[in-house]
This record gives sequence, structure tokens and C-alpha cells, in this order.
Amino acid sequence: METLTIGELASRSGVATSALRFYETKGLIASTRTDGNQRRYPRATLRRVALIRAGQEVGLSLAELATALSTLPHESTPTKADWRRLSRSWRHRLDTQIAELTALRDELTDCIGCGCLSLKSCAIFNPGDLASGLGTGPRYLLGDERREVRRPR
Repeated sequence: METLTIGELASRSGVATSALRFYETKGLIASTRTDGNQRRYPRATLRRVALIRAGQEVGLSLAELATALSTLPHESTPTKADWRRLSRSWRHRLDTQIAELTALRDELTDCIGCGCLSLKSCAIFNPGDLASGLGTGPRYLLGDERREVRRPR
């Protein structure tokens, strides 16, 4: 089996050696050790690191990535079936995120572009934190219905 040093993996993947060591402590990637205690990574680790980077770019947490990667083989390149299963497990999560980003884009475009400069007619205004009962975060931007609210005096 062809292996890579941590420096080779870092160079090929574009990820710092410190990040690779961190990924290893979190169980996202695995290495073996030489007699001189140097790390050696299976070549297939390049795909795992690429997946970690791509997942982080779209907002997946390291916990989500760890769960997904735990279903893939460490020592060999994942098969097409492996990738299909992994991508299916993220589909709902990514669809939800896309919907949230679309709503954010649309609401902010309206808010920034409307020129009303008035909290009285603002689509996301939440006086007195009335939307807190709906959950955490920007509830109206996440798709919750706006409630009839009275403007604070």
C-alpha cells in the first residue's frame, strides 16, 4: 500500500499539517507510525481530506463529517456506492441549508434595497424578542411566520 508522509499529504491536499493532526485527533483521518514514529497516511486519505474541506465549505460540522466518514473505508478508496450512501445522508441537511440561504438572500435584498429605513415596516423586525418562543436564531429568516406584533412604545 502506498502511503504519504504528513508533509506530502499537506502539500497534495492544501491543508496545513496542524489541521491534519487535528483531524486525526478527531478521528476524521487515521495514520500508521513508522519505526521512527513518523505518521504515514494511506493514499486514500487524500479523498477523505478533500471531503472534509468540501463539507466545511458548505457548513457541515466536524461531528457531521466524522459520522459520515465513519461509514467509509480508511485503507482504501471509497466505492461509488460508498459515496452515494454518504451523499444521500447529507441531502436533506443540504437542501434545508440551501432553502435557508435563499430566504436570507431574498429577505436581505428586500431589506437592503427597500429604502424604507423604518422598523415599523421592516420584514424581519422582532420587537421585544417576540419570536423567541419559536426557537433560536433569526426565526423569520428561517421561515417562521411573522406574528402580529405591536411596536414598542
